[in-house]
Formats: sequence, structure tokens, C-alpha cells
Amino acid sequence: MNAARFAPKAVLFDLDGTLLDTIADLADAANLMLSELGRLRRTQAEIHSFVGKGIGNLVWRCLSEGNPAATEAETAAALTVFRRHYARVNGQTTRPYPGVSELLATLAARDLKMAIVTNKATSFTLPLLERFDFTRYFSAVVCGDTLPVKKPDPATVEYACALLGVKPDEALMIGDSANDALAARAAGMPVLLVTYGYSEGMPVESIECDRLLSGAPQVLDFIA
Repeated sequence: MNAARFAPKAVLFDLDGTLLDTIADLADAANLMLSELGRLRRTQAEIHSFVGKGIGNLVWRCLSEGNPAATEAETAAALTVFRRHYARVNGQTTRPYPGVSELLATLAARDLKMAIVTNKATSFTLPLLERFDFTRYFSAVVCGDTLPVKKPDPATVEYACALLGVKPDEALMIGDSANDALAARAAGMPVLLVTYGYSEGMPVESIECDRLLSGAPQVLDFIA
């Protein structure tokens, strides 16, 4: 089978767990929050399984998993604490996954349009892109607070495509979770999932997608 199957005009990327390994910073901020609130700390593995649907969901799960479910007011208060801590540690231990920088440079050299579609808030996303000099590669950045909805709602990837001036079926989504796969599928867009990311505790092999990638550079194997 010919691996070079897709010929997209644009490539959309998830951020956390796909391009950047952010889990240590997220876990640090979450545990600083929990300590300040007098709650038991979580392991990094637990927090790893909570990542995917934005920081509101992350905070709620940190409070609620194995405990009585946090109320809306409790979650809102904790979210304020989390944001304060994460603003301080965001990027401190975050690193691009192997081959990501080279992949982005290669796609840019091929004149492929690129966008970020993440459930991470804008205030935390843009500093990370700037920190690693990735901003220059992306003509559009759709964050968790850009629209009233987040992934897996297909409006997120459709909006990114509109900003890039391409149709959804002319784009390729690269992600790490069911959120990415469901959003892309609903928009009529092919999707490749990396196996090293954050899939909310769900085996990535169980998520319907077009291909699984063990490393970011493998994206190039599937672009004609």
C-alpha cells in the first residue's frame, strides 16, 4: 500500500500531546491548586488521563475523580486558582516532541497552510507557540475560548479551515485523542493520531482514525 495517501492543502494540529509535551507543567499547576485548596495531590499519571477537553474539565476531574462531584461554584473557584499557578509555570518544563520542529519546517517549505486547533485557552497557547518560535508556522490558531464550543465539536476545525481559506476535506488533522478524531470526522476531514500523546486514558488504538503515528515525522509519510 502506498503510504503517501493524502494530498492536503492545509494541515491542522492539536497542541498538547501532539506537538508539545506539556504534562509536567499541567501537573505542577494542578497540584499547586489542589494544595492551596487543601485537597490531596494527584499523580502525574492521573492528571495525564484528565487532559483533553480544556482546563475547565481538567480542574473538575482533579477535584471530582474518586470524590463527590465538584459543584459549578467549586470548579469555578478552583479554576481561578489553577489559572494563576499555570500562568507562572506554563512552558517551564514543556518541550516539543522529537521531530516536531523539523516537521513544521518541512511542511512550511512545501507551502502547506497550517493551523493550531486546541482546547487550551488562548492566554496559555500563544505564549507556548512564541516560546518555541512556532508562531511563524501557523496562519490560524483556534483555541478553547475562540468559539463557544471546543473539540470534539467540528465547528472548531471548520473555523480553522475557513481562516486558512480551504474546505474541510482539503485539510488533514493531526491529533492525539478522540476529541481530534471526532471533530475531524464530523467535518469530513481525514485524521492521523499520534500514539504518544494524551488520550484521556483511552487506548489510542481504539479510536477510529485514518492512521496511527508513533512519531511526529511520520506525518510526512502520509502526505503526497
